[in-house]
Amino acid sequence: METYLNLMLIRFGLVVAGLVVLALLVFAIALTLRRRGKLDEVRRHADPVVRAGLRAAARRLEGRTHGAVRSRWQDGR
Repeated sequence: METYLNLMLIRFGLVVAGLVVLALLVFAIALTLRRRGKLDEVRRHADPVVRAGLRAAARRLEGRTHGAVRSRWQDGR
């Protein structure tokens, strides 16, 4: 049991470390774009993509009822 808990703790640490590295990478890219004056241009291009992703996520969450996921085949779509 102790070995299992150690493995779970290591896995949690690796996931958190990965998220921290990803956040630092995104911050560095945003800072570089801001210094070059291209951040607004990137925002204009990324805005439609982000909006479409949020709409898709909202549609997906609306389709769930009490934890059950309906497939497209069950809906007849």
